[in-house]
Order: sequence, then structure tokens, then C-alpha cells
Amino acid sequence: MKRVLIVSPHFPPINAPDMQRVRMSLPFYRENGWEPVVLTVGEPWQDGVREPELMATLPPGLRVVHVRALPLRWSRFLGIGNLGLRSWLFLWSTGTRLLRREKFDLVFFSTTQFVTLSLGILWRRRFGIPYIIDVQDPWRTDYYERPGSRKPPGGWKYQFARLQAKLLEGPTFRAASAVMSVSPSYLDDLRERYPGVRLTPSAVIRFGASRGDIPFARAIPQAPYIYPRDAGEVHFLYTGASGPVMPHALTVLFTALRLYQEREPAGARRLRFHFVGTSYVAPGRGKPSVMPVAALCDVAANVDEVPHRIGHLESLRLQLDSDVLLLPGSSDLAYSPSKIYPYYLTGKPMLGLVFRDSVMESLLEELSCAYLVRFRQAEAKDEAYARLHQFFGLALAGFPAGSLPVRRDDYFRQHYLADELTRQQCELFERAVAYQGGRR
Repeated sequence: MKRVLIVSPHFPPINAPDMQRVRMSLPFYRENGWEPVVLTVGEPWQDGVREPELMATLPPGLRVVHVRALPLRWSRFLGIGNLGLRSWLFLWSTGTRLLRREKFDLVFFSTTQFVTLSLGILWRRRFGIPYIIDVQDPWRTDYYERPGSRKPPGGWKYQFARLQAKLLEGPTFRAASAVMSVSPSYLDDLRERYPGVRLTPSAVIRFGASRGDIPFARAIPQAPYIYPRDAGEVHFLYTGASGPVMPHALTVLFTALRLYQEREPAGARRLRFHFVGTSYVAPGRGKPSVMPVAALCDVAANVDEVPHRIGHLESLRLQLDSDVLLLPGSSDLAYSPSKIYPYYLTGKPMLGLVFRDSVMESLLEELSCAYLVRFRQAEAKDEAYARLHQFFGLALAGFPAGSLPVRRDDYFRQHYLADELTRQQCELFERAVAYQGGRR
């Protein structure tokens, strides 16, 4: 059986979006011919939200190697909070020792702590071991440099991260033996910047979802901030971060709601919108990002927000208890939200507010799982408002038969469940090893 060293700085019991692919895949690597060993940062040196319930979803006997990181109480004096920067030397040291003492066939980086990807170059030069990169988000992006984009967040830290990406991304991807991505657009961008990457084995492999998470989610206690439910109300739910690229879609939604209040005030009062886990920070440290948009649109009475990160299983539990799941799109057309897949597993009606020609639009069309409201940023939104008003009416009527798209359940099982996606990963692992052999 081949062995893969998986570098994932975030790992349970830390709940972070960029470790979910690894967590869901771990039960299926061995049946596909690969023994995984996880290299991660120990919990005491993490600054994320804890979700100890996730430990129960890991396969028995899994080997996890923990490293230290610079303590935040020290590194913050230097303005460094990034886990990748704080743990880089420790990951390098421990990873080097593992690769020197044990036989591994591949290193797999699955993380958005981008600076850690550069370890692949060092280990390949020293040990000749191939490595593969999982592109969950773009390391280098020109989103904030596009006309009409918002001012980038983070000040000098953003500029430092941008410089780091400019210097390291090219060498890191050119030396990789394979690249996987959640979005075809991310691969296209890399190939355009670095023509040599066109020859590198690659695959678009979505995040997907694990059916095994459902019973764990049902078993956890109900969240203390669960929204009250009065008779006749329809509860819309969005779970996850609300970044600076989402307010366009929220403005369309809330403007349509305000117009609906004018037309159907009694019905509009029954529509409740909940946004939970809208930032990545711990409880008490988050700032609302949705409520200001709702207030500007004069619909704040219908909206509430929990502006801190919540657990994955807790989020899934809330989704199972909702009436409608919201999917606001992003003005970044390459955005591919991983929450689509657990949303699908719940079987709940979905409302997708999508930018035309976006990856999200094509994905929801492919799955036929959501009522779609399409729009462009620089066009009148009257058609979108009309579609939303129609959806509000359907929701208030309990979604009569035939009012929602017919889901492609067989297609979803074949392409978006964790066991099948892990098989696809392992196929790419084999191609990476073969390609590396051809490059020596």
C-alpha cells in the first residue's frame, strides 16, 4: 500500500473550512490503496473555533503527527497571526524528519495556509518526493484590483500576502507533480500565469459532502441561539462566512424583500432570514456584516445574524432544522461554495442568488437543486426581484408539488459524495507519482 503524508495545518478538534476535504476523505483512503499520515499543528497553538464532536468522524487508528507553532501572544506583537507563518519552521522540521526516516510516496497539501505549500519544493529537492496541491482558494488573486472592486481588507498585511504570493506561487506550482482544484477557473488562471503547469496532471475535484456527518449532526444538542419558530413563519438560513464579495447578492435579496413588504405586508412579516457563523472568529469577537446591509435596505426586522464561526456539525444541525437554505452568490465568478454539498444532503429547498456566467450558477444548474435568481452586477434587477417575489409566494404556500426543480440524486451520489471524491483524489495521486517519475 502506498503512503501519503497529508499536510493540513488545521485539523480536528479545530473547525476550519480548509481541513474539511481531508477530514471527509480520511475514512476512504485505505480502501483506495493509500495509507494516510496527517501532519498538522497541535491544538494548543491554534486560534480557531474548537469542535470536539468532529473527532468522532475520524477513522480509528489514524496516525496524526502534531507540531508546535509560535505562540500567538508573541507573534501578535510582530503583527503575525497567520497559522502558516507561525508553524512553517515546525512543519518543515518535523516533515523533514518523517520523510528521512520513513517511506512516503507522495506529499499532499490541502490547506489555505498558502505559505506552507512552499515546503513541497524543499522536500522534493531533498528527497525527490512528489507533491500535490489542493487549490481550495486562489493564492494569488487580482480580485481587488479589478474595476469597481472594493478596497482590499487588511492594510499592509494584505500587501505582504500579495507580495508573498507573487514570489512563491510560481515556483511552487511549477515544481508540483499534480494540482487539484475545487474550481476549473482556478486551474485556468494558473495555466495562464505559468504555461508549464498545463503539462502537470490536474483534476477538478469538488469538496462534496459526507453522509456519515448526518447522524453526528442530529445527535448534538440544539444550538442555544436557535431561532424561535412561530406558527406560519418560513425560516431562511445561511450558514458560513459572509465576505466582502457577497453584499451584492444580499442587496438584491433584501431590496426584493423590502419591495415585497410593500406589496404583501402580511406575507412578508412571516419571512425570517438567519445568517449564522458569518465570520471566522470566536464568539464575542465577530462584527456583523449582514445586518448593516439589511438595515440599509430597511428590512432589519426580518433578519438576524450570528457573527462568529460555528461548528460544522452544529451548522448541519441548523440546516436540517430550517425551511429554506440560502446561497448568496459572489461577484467573484470563480467562487465555488462548498456548502452546496451539505445543503444538498439535507434535502431542504434552496434559493440561489447567482451572478450570470459564474461557476456557482453552472454548478447549481448541474445539480438541479435550487430555485435560481440570476443577475449581473451592472444591470437592472427588476427581473431578479420578480423571481424572488415568486419564490417568497411559493415558500409561504409550502412549496406546492412541481414548484421546485427535480434534484439529480443519482448524479449527486456519483459525483459529490466523499467516498467517490476520495477515489478521484487517489487516481490523481497515482498520476502524480507516475508524472514525477517521468521528470527525474
